[in-house]
Amino acid sequence: MPNYKLDDIDRKILYFLVNNARMPYLEIARECGISGAAVHQRIKKLEDGGVLAGSQMMVKPGALGLDVCAFISISLTEGNKYQEVVDTIKHIPEVVECHFVTGRAALLLKLYCIDNDHLMETICNTIQRIPYVQSTETMISLDQAFERQAWVKDFKSTSFKNL
Repeated sequence: MPNYKLDDIDRKILYFLVNNARMPYLEIARECGISGAAVHQRIKKLEDGGVLAGSQMMVKPGALGLDVCAFISISLTEGNKYQEVVDTIKHIPEVVECHFVTGRAALLLKLYCIDNDHLMETICNTIQRIPYVQSTETMISLDQAFERQAWVKDFKSTSFKNL
């Protein structure tokens, strides 16, 4: 990713977009004290600089009947087969996140299933059958306390000078 230096206006723009991706650019411009054209230009630079990776609507899994959220750690028989395993996992629709992690396991997955039977089917008949998967450990989420973007804070009450 290119090295992109954010200034206070970029941070304000990001704050507004993360908190309401549908916020009109002209409203962001008024809040930032710049023109609408300047907001368009800055957002384009943020995209080109690799700071913004597009926009998307977030679907609530429960609204689709996906009532079980689970995290699965995977240990591999051979560490150098990581990419082959990941390439296979990419084709499992229940998996929404895949992280290469430190510790006993090599991978940490987040997935959504309809119910516990669906989860068990996905683990036993899909994930555990992937070549080089040695073992899995599953944690079922009972509740998601909150969800947010990684760094975005209220620019009015937080200094971004040290970021």
